Amino acid sequence: MALSGMRGLSMFISDIRNCQNKEQERLRVDKELGNIRGKFKNEKGLSPYEKKKYVWKMLYVYMLGYDVDFGHMEAVSLISAPKYPEKQVGYIATSCLLNENHDFLRLAINAVRNDIIGRNETFQCLALTLVGNIGGREFAESLAPDVQRLLMSSGCRPLVRKKAALCLLRLYRKNPDVVNIDGWPDRMAQLLDERDLGVLTSAMSLLVALVSNNHDAYWSCVPKCVKILERLARNQDVPQDYTYYGIPSPWLQVKAMRALQYFPTIEDPSSRRSLFEVLQRILMGTDVVKNVNKNNASHAVLFEALALVMHLDAEKEMMSQCVALLGKFIAVREPNIRYLGLENMTRMLMVTDVHDIIKRHQAQIITSLKDPDISIRRRALDLLYGMCDVSNAKDIVEELLQYLSTAEFAMREELSLKAAILAEKFAPDLSWYVDVILQLIDKAGDFVSDDIWFRVVQFVTNNEDLQPYAALKAREYLEKPAIHETMVKVSAYILGEFGHLLARRPGCSPRELFSIIHEKLPAVSTSTIPILLSSYAKILMHMQPLDSELQRQISAVFRKYESCIDAEIQQRAVEYLALTVKGPALADILAEMPKFPERQSALIKKAEDAEIDTAEQSAIKLRAAQQGSNALVVADPLPANGTPPVGSLGLVKVPSMNTNTNYEATQKALPQPNGALSEMDSQQAIPSPDLLGDLLGPLAIEGPPGDAAQSEPGSASGAEATSNVVDALALAPVEEQPNSVQPIGSIAERFQNLCIKDSGVLYEDPYIQIGIKAEWRAHHGRMVLFLGNKNTAPLDSVRALILPPANLKMELSLVPETIPPRAQVQCPLEVVNLCPSRDVAVLDFSYKFAASMVNIKLRLPAVLNKFLQPLSLSAEEFFPSWRSLSGPPLKLQEVVRGVRPMPLIEMANLFNTYHLIVCPGLDPNPNNLVACTTFYSESTRAMLCLIRVETDPADRTQLRMTIASGDPTLTFELKEFIKEQLVAIPANPRAPPPSQAPAPPPAQAPTQVAALTDPGAILAGLL
Repeated sequence: MALSGMRGLSMFISDIRNCQNKEQERLRVDKELGNIRGKFKNEKGLSPYEKKKYVWKMLYVYMLGYDVDFGHMEAVSLISAPKYPEKQVGYIATSCLLNENHDFLRLAINAVRNDIIGRNETFQCLALTLVGNIGGREFAESLAPDVQRLLMSSGCRPLVRKKAALCLLRLYRKNPDVVNIDGWPDRMAQLLDERDLGVLTSAMSLLVALVSNNHDAYWSCVPKCVKILERLARNQDVPQDYTYYGIPSPWLQVKAMRALQYFPTIEDPSSRRSLFEVLQRILMGTDVVKNVNKNNASHAVLFEALALVMHLDAEKEMMSQCVALLGKFIAVREPNIRYLGLENMTRMLMVTDVHDIIKRHQAQIITSLKDPDISIRRRALDLLYGMCDVSNAKDIVEELLQYLSTAEFAMREELSLKAAILAEKFAPDLSWYVDVILQLIDKAGDFVSDDIWFRVVQFVTNNEDLQPYAALKAREYLEKPAIHETMVKVSAYILGEFGHLLARRPGCSPRELFSIIHEKLPAVSTSTIPILLSSYAKILMHMQPLDSELQRQISAVFRKYESCIDAEIQQRAVEYLALTVKGPALADILAEMPKFPERQSALIKKAEDAEIDTAEQSAIKLRAAQQGSNALVVADPLPANGTPPVGSLGLVKVPSMNTNTNYEATQKALPQPNGALSEMDSQQAIPSPDLLGDLLGPLAIEGPPGDAAQSEPGSASGAEATSNVVDALALAPVEEQPNSVQPIGSIAERFQNLCIKDSGVLYEDPYIQIGIKAEWRAHHGRMVLFLGNKNTAPLDSVRALILPPANLKMELSLVPETIPPRAQVQCPLEVVNLCPSRDVAVLDFSYKFAASMVNIKLRLPAVLNKFLQPLSLSAEEFFPSWRSLSGPPLKLQEVVRGVRPMPLIEMANLFNTYHLIVCPGLDPNPNNLVACTTFYSESTRAMLCLIRVETDPADRTQLRMTIASGDPTLTFELKEFIKEQLVAIPANPRAPPPSQAPAPPPAQAPTQVAALTDPGAILAGLL
């Protein structure tokens, strides 16, 4: 019977593999699911073995990508089976099919606990694996004490204790408030005396998680960690099974050194001396070899040792040794090793007294600036920027300027900003600074922000000795036949203010200066014309004696722009034309600009606001990698000024309820624009995964990551006492509430329209109309509610309450209790997006008209796509980012079914509507789409999001969608958002004729578009 049962499963797998097309596979799967469903209905006649066989088949179907919405109870019931084969399939199927919130899991808690506290070690391992995989709150509350006892039990085999430590680690990470860790410092010190390296490695992972939250209680573990490192460094009592390419347990070494970095310092002389001996041995014994695997292991230990050396502030001799070793690394051929060497040398800049040693490698670092790999070029740029001082600033800035001509566009903005900052901070003289900035503008005008030329104007204005030189250089650049518009701005401004200082030089008369500036006028934009007009007026002011012909030419220019549609240009032209008749009085009116007050450079402030990967931040990121995943971050490319006010459309103005909250003030905290793509790679950290900790990671990717950080809910007027109601309303769509007054039009349709548009009507009935106008900047938004009374009688008892979800912070201005007849009231609403979520805010609105009391609850269109900004990437920018986000939870994939068939161009237009810009030509398959966008929230800042959609020309009702971003929660929420939009599209009224229409989806789940892995091979191994 056993042979026939397993033969039946093997035959089913063989049938699936032999299917010629998806339709055959779907029919075979439907037939088998129908058979399994029939067998489960007659469960009384099934033996445990037969139930196990059908659960195996059901699990295989699920692994193929089909929905399995039945049989969960049968899978859970197998956990209680007395024999290992049935119990094994019960645990495996439960781990795969159910998540932590599934109701059936409550039925399995007692059975799992019985296996944990039982004497059968195999059953204990199965139970611990399930608890670790699911890691739910109920499991933590019920089973954490039993897992703790199992870990500390001396009667258990090391295999069981190792799994218990990893299980407890997962429960603590997922539910730190539930797992009781009282008394654990002494227990952890006891566990670190363990001789078995498997148990010791798992216990060290648990220690890292514990000390990351509170290190003060675990000082007794420091000497134990040092002893472990001594044992491994001397290769004492290390079994061969834990020696990797001649390196004794590199994983345990890394974890022990990482745990020590959470303690401020080590005061005990004996422990400190022993630790430095170990670190010295690691530094002396690490070199680059041909074997890649050995390199990876030895370098993992080495770079963790370097981080610990910097953390402990070791002696200068050891620091010098570290820099010398890194100097060897940046000179090898292997690009990954060069990258690591440059990154760690950048972190070494935080240590005092090593700058001079790092400068010895300046030539090699400059060579790395020309490396074919853009990641290495970015690290070299960061290192050059950090190591620059007065002694080497001239050489480094000249190299950066030379490299600027050939650098790719993704780096030019960051490169120009850093070159400008270095030139300002370490300029040997001001004329050199002017030369550098003008060269910078000439070579990279498109990537030079206004702050850079503003700053050079301030320097020239405040230093009289510099003014003739700057004016002469500006004239030289204007003589070029083609220059960037930014160069026209700065040159015209300087010549207008200080061109008269060149009057005795040949070719620098007022007429010649006017002519050379005026040649550039036809080619500039409207934002530059006001600067040129001001320069003409200044030239006219400084002209001595008066040149009537030049005055006539300049006046003609002013007259030309008197009727310009641009208000700024028109006003200047009219005023300057009127001033030209003032004669000598013109000099008093258009006097020279006064000196600017001394203040912090806007460039340096911008660099401080968007600091890039300092050593301290890198160390924090590496430690935080224990608790979460690495994030791919891009700097905020939006201006730091406030959001422009929404246009006034109302008749009654309402004062703000909270005068301390100013939208413009909140915007000041935003970083200045540094370019999304230029900052993206510089923020990227080298992943440092906890390999052993991830062995019990979640198997399913269908649900949101449970350990994603959750932000606190935002506050709103009067909403503090309604948090439970807020969550309930925000999570579910708000339907039309029954009232005596019926709305005009569909509330749902109006809401959907406003999810795409930024202005429109949200609600209307015979008495009131509620309109919305909104503007969005990064993770901030400003919405204005327009409450319009449509009748000749006032509306009384008006009340508006915002019920925000946890991901939004919203503040509504005071709403008047009465709206006058035929009047419209404006109520500004400030919105801050705290974290990624699809939850929506609800407006609880009520009013009284005559004897009718109307109460409505309306969803507000502050939805996820409002915080997306379109971003178009080239292949050179897209694919490195796509490859760096590998696997769940940062990259999720799902087959979407039930999609209305639509042409690719229509789907691309739909994506563009939701600010997901489709990038053509990136995917070689013409049936696929690739899209990019940037998501903004307070927790993620600006986060790059990448989308790939694979369609099947033979069946347009389904597609496979892959979403990738640097934040697990954002990846899941964006995936679900796009899926909702695709599925919610109504059927096309102009459907193709039956002969051409795609076949409708069957009753069961359709097949996956393309299976990346054959689950049959996995199941074959389990059988």
